[in-house]
Amino acid sequence: MAMEFEGTQFITPMTAWGRIGETGNDAGQKVVRSGDEVELFSDVFHNVINQVYTTQADVENKQYLLSTGQLDNVHTLPIAEMKAALSVDILISLRNKALESYNELMKINV
Repeated sequence: MAMEFEGTQFITPMTAWGRIGETGNDAGQKVVRSGDEVELFSDVFHNVINQVYTTQADVENKQYLLSTGQLDNVHTLPIAEMKAALSVDILISLRNKALESYNELMKINV
């Protein structure tokens, strides 16, 4: 049972991304997708890029609300900024791993 402290009901917990190649269905169960590996690879990057866009839009919205004096809980802005920074870090890590893997494949003699 989770304890809820006074004034913390506005905090939304971060959700796990799940395993690569799995998507949730309406019942909240995990379903393993069948299909091409190329499609799976592109889906991973699309999901991460969408996560970056979403978190950045949230930061910009909170910055606007703060500048207009409409943001009730000021500490939600640094939290949103950290989520956006983590999303970008994950995207950069995936890009670096993809480039590293590509370079390794190019070194293979056929």
